[in-house]
Amino acid sequence: MDRFINEIKAELGNNGDFHLQRDYLADAAVMLLGFNTLIDFIKTRTVLHKHAESILLQNQPSEDLWGAIGELMEGDVLKAISSIYEGKLIIHFENTSRFIIMEPVPAMLDRSIDSPTNENVIQGALDSFTEGIDINIGIVRKLVNSDEIRIDSFSAGRSRKNKLSLLYIDGQADIELVNSIRNHIEKNIQMEAYNLQGLAKMLGFPSWNAISKFNTTELPHHAVQNLRKGKVILFVDRLPFALILPSLFWDMFAAENDRNFPLPIMLAIRLIRIIGILITLITPGLYVALVSVNPEVLQIQLALSVAQSREGVPYPALAEIIFMLLILELILEASVRLPKSIGPTITMVGGIILGQAAVEAKLVSNLLIIILAATTIANSTIVGFQNSVSIRLFKYAIVILGAIFGILGLVAGLVFLSAYLASLNTYGKSYLYLNVKGNENNGG
Repeated sequence: MDRFINEIKAELGNNGDFHLQRDYLADAAVMLLGFNTLIDFIKTRTVLHKHAESILLQNQPSEDLWGAIGELMEGDVLKAISSIYEGKLIIHFENTSRFIIMEPVPAMLDRSIDSPTNENVIQGALDSFTEGIDINIGIVRKLVNSDEIRIDSFSAGRSRKNKLSLLYIDGQADIELVNSIRNHIEKNIQMEAYNLQGLAKMLGFPSWNAISKFNTTELPHHAVQNLRKGKVILFVDRLPFALILPSLFWDMFAAENDRNFPLPIMLAIRLIRIIGILITLITPGLYVALVSVNPEVLQIQLALSVAQSREGVPYPALAEIIFMLLILELILEASVRLPKSIGPTITMVGGIILGQAAVEAKLVSNLLIIILAATTIANSTIVGFQNSVSIRLFKYAIVILGAIFGILGLVAGLVFLSAYLASLNTYGKSYLYLNVKGNENNGG
């Protein structure tokens, strides 16, 4: 066996799915190398032999066959090994250093296009992205149906290459934004980008930002509409969603499916989301401020009612609300992790039975249960799961400020939050822009 095969076997031979098979193509003896978990060898060999028969019947030289089935190379063993890891088939000519890198018939590893599981759609398309980056790009290209779409592909990582694709519409996207993203990817191309934290580091975003610099969506129509607004889409192989850059404040309230409703209904839905984020941020802190610091703000009847609801509760309002907020966070996290068959049951037990038991045991007040239920429901009206998690985090800071300084602390917390949001930018684009171009004709 020649040196080329020995070097590849030394590197890959300890993998149980590494496949090495001798074959004949046209008049040449070859070795087929690849992973049988990534390649359908039976179908791939069938395709190869059909190509070879066609070349022989036409009395064409063998070199025409080699050029037709793949990329002909010589001597680069590291390139061959890297290609095998990527799922390619290596066709090596025996007793030479020549080989062909071929795109084989892949093993069926990706699920088919299905309805979205994490984003509910009302009066909209029900397809969603999958884990395959090529499938996702194909879905977007079919929906855009324009020669103005541009796709830049990258292979990132040091130990294992991972595909990234940058999509934008020429003439719509801000070219400075596109160039900034492209330059950061090329500069940090050796970084691993298997998850969103790794991708954020590659793009140059601070690790401790509470607000995500990109939105995620598994809805192709949502991604395409953002492309038409001038935003940029980033796909990462094996992640079944699109990353939309830049993330803007208005994205918390505006979903593309809203446009499938009449204009008054669309505006009413977005108004409800604005009210929802205000309830989420203000209500818990307002409860603590009015109960423990500024009860004189309440009318006497309401103040007496609140005091009666807290009768027998053994600790301050701050400890009471922090305790119940943490219980709610545990319930939400458990409902995400548990199987779908028992998740709703656990949520019901935690939300209803545990809450009622805490009230009857005089551990919390009835009013607090109402406030926390309203807060949890209101938080779910925000568009985007990452946005809703960020708002859940911010409300703790406002609760603590409200417990220390009362109504003044509540207002100060909202001012500090507004200042923090105003300080954010993504490659020069302010987080508080209504849209990436700052042009009303594109936004909404």
